[in-house]
Amino acid sequence: MAKNFNSGSFTILVLVLVMASTGILKTKALHGVECPVGSGCLDPSKRVFLDECGPVPFLGTDSDCCTCCKAKYPTPPLCWAVVEGTNPPHCHCYQKAP
Repeated sequence: MAKNFNSGSFTILVLVLVMASTGILKTKALHGVECPVGSGCLDPSKRVFLDECGPVPFLGTDSDCCTCCKAKYPTPPLCWAVVEGTNPPHCHCYQKAP
C-alpha cells in the first residue's frame, strides 16, 4: 500500500493530522446550545453575556448548562447557554444583544 501513496496524498494526510492534533478543526460555531431552541441566538453577534450558573468547575454538558440557566433566568432574556473555559470550566448564560 505504501507504494501507492504519491506525494500529494502524503501531504494531505500530514496536513489533516496536524490540523487534528493542534485543534484547528474545533469550531466555536457549534459550541453551546440555543436555550430554549428557537430563541434566535445562533449568531454570536446577536447575544451578550448574562451571568454564570452552577458550580465551579461546571462538569456538565451544554444541555445541563441550559437547564441551569433556565432555572435561574426567565426566557427572555435567556437565549444561549454554553460551558466555556478549561481551567476550570464555567456554565455561561447569554441573552439577546440589545
